[in-house]
Amino acid sequence: MAEYLPQFFLAWSILIVAVLSPGPSVALILGVATSRGRLPSLITALGVGCGSATICVATVVGITAILAQVAELMTLVRMVGAAYLFWLAFKAFRNASHRGEITVAPVRYLNAWRTWLAAYLLQVTNPKAIFFWLAIASVGGAGDAPPAIVALFVAGSFVISFVGHGGYALLLSSGPVRRLYGRAHRWIEGALGCFFLFAGYKIATAD
Repeated sequence: MAEYLPQFFLAWSILIVAVLSPGPSVALILGVATSRGRLPSLITALGVGCGSATICVATVVGITAILAQVAELMTLVRMVGAAYLFWLAFKAFRNASHRGEITVAPVRYLNAWRTWLAAYLLQVTNPKAIFFWLAIASVGGAGDAPPAIVALFVAGSFVISFVGHGGYALLLSSGPVRRLYGRAHRWIEGALGCFFLFAGYKIATAD
């Protein structure tokens, strides 16, 4: 176990940098937290964490390296990710079209599965996340470790991703932030729409 710790800590350090670098997943949490409340935003963070764990497993078994080497497969992943970001942009612009100040509703407990799935799909089709994991693979990770050690590495990666994104969820779903959303939802949703649109365009047109 001890022989793998330096690789683990280096890999997890890269993952922490990825979590602290806001991207589409954090923008999604922002939208869910301010419009729907704490529980849905934590479910979104859970979906992102599960997506990170999935990419971690794919990295360990070499799937992400294959995606990076086979241009057609990576292009397909990019197109799916871009299309999903364009859909999120459409939804944000639609929300921004609602005029006037809105009353922030109580937390909704419905559609937990769909909330989780939306975040999970966004994360596993996010080229930014995939390339961060390729960087992690380049420093060793746990590819040659026994199954129990690999499981520990994946579990640690999930915890880092979930705790980091869960922190965003708790902060952004706080009362003051949600009240601000109630007053300025058109600006916030419009900004999110522009971000998702720009991110989708950059992903779709990347070499």
